[in-house]
Amino acid sequence: MSEPEHWFEPIADHLGRAYLRYSFTKGTSQEVDFLVDALELAPGHRVLDVGCGPGRHAHELARRGIAVHGIDISQRFVDLARDAAPPGATFERLDARRLPFTAEFDAAVSLCQGAFGLVLGPGDDAAVLDGMGRALRPGGRLAVTAFNAYFQVRYGEGRLDAATGVNHEQTEVRDEAGTPKSVDLWTHCFTPTELTHLVQGAGLRLDAIWSVEPGAYRRDPPTTESPEYLVVATKDP
Repeated sequence: MSEPEHWFEPIADHLGRAYLRYSFTKGTSQEVDFLVDALELAPGHRVLDVGCGPGRHAHELARRGIAVHGIDISQRFVDLARDAAPPGATFERLDARRLPFTAEFDAAVSLCQGAFGLVLGPGDDAAVLDGMGRALRPGGRLAVTAFNAYFQVRYGEGRLDAATGVNHEQTEVRDEAGTPKSVDLWTHCFTPTELTHLVQGAGLRLDAIWSVEPGAYRRDPPTTESPEYLVVATKDP
């Protein structure tokens, strides 16, 4: 058996549909409502969902008449997304660090650490944003969530490496049958300043950074008290 391209692949293989049992996946409708408004999406627009997982955001967008193409490193998640896909939602297995699209989408999203923040090699997060930026048409919008480094220091589990901003956590996940598996998670945590530099480095104009949490996306200014930030940016014409 070949080695996985990413450390998350065997975790996704084990989780399967059980991923959708976790509480952080239950706010999909509110999150999509917010993003449709914030990104000014409408039926007929085309969205790239980077790190789409089993497709929960892509499915919700497609039900509103917005065409979505979801990509994920996990073939297991891609298969699940396809199985439940409504009309207008398509999926394929791709590495978010090597996106092949150029000026094809009206918006690009990476939510709930689906891709951005889960890659740890030097320059990997920048590569994800660069690829998303290239995928946008002029005037296209980007939305990315990222873990809040300040929140992680104060309240988070695991061990945060101050030099790299990477948090390492050991936890247990269960598959659909309830079979447990001990896993290691590595997630990149960010400050608003770091996110600003990454967005600008991708050639995008920063519109906003908001403090959010799953199922409670809103236009709140950055604080130390939210688990995530939501970054919104635009590709200038």
